[in-house]
Amino acid sequence: MLLDLITTGDITQVIIGLLVSVFVVFCTLPIHEYAHALVATKLGDDTARLKGRLTLSPMAHIDIMGALMILLVGFGYAKPVPVNPRKFKNPKLGMAVTALAGPVSNILMALIFLILANIAHILLVSANSTFAVASIYFFQFAAQINVSLAVFNFLPIPPLDGSRIATLIIPTKYYFKIMQYERYIIIAVFVLLFIGVLDKPLGFITGLVMTGLDFVASLPFMLFN
Repeated sequence: MLLDLITTGDITQVIIGLLVSVFVVFCTLPIHEYAHALVATKLGDDTARLKGRLTLSPMAHIDIMGALMILLVGFGYAKPVPVNPRKFKNPKLGMAVTALAGPVSNILMALIFLILANIAHILLVSANSTFAVASIYFFQFAAQINVSLAVFNFLPIPPLDGSRIATLIIPTKYYFKIMQYERYIIIAVFVLLFIGVLDKPLGFITGLVMTGLDFVASLPFMLFN
């Protein structure tokens, strides 16, 4: 993300992009992880709560390398929330629903940010202020990063959330064989991210989701056009 912004040469966008990335690391990533912990707790697994992860405090969730990834390329991660599937009545379903909670929280946050961007746009039309312009950039970047995180986490690759959701269709014996190599798989994924191999497919999907969310977010404001 930040690397792309720097290449534009627009110092305003670089500063706003940096502020958004920091905001995402300290505010929205904790919400993502809190969503995992909350849903797991509601489904009967109190592991996250007992380990202090049922909290919105960023200090409980931030992973330094994952945070740097968000600052640099817009994709990253926080400390995984510990989950014990044995405590769910239905382990496979419990794991899948708990995993789904994180990306869904990102989608909802992106929608909120796009609504705020529309409000800022109305203020810009009426007041034409620099603050309104900066606010539009900020909220749009925040929405884009949240959608990027959701799309990235939906990948069916361990240890991403998508791999937990995939347990609903992958036989258990094959799933755990794949999980043995999750450390190497995720390293390979981040290498591909750094060299740009995944930019186009992830960017394409992120663009589609952003377009859909932008349409939904604009519906309440059509009366102002």
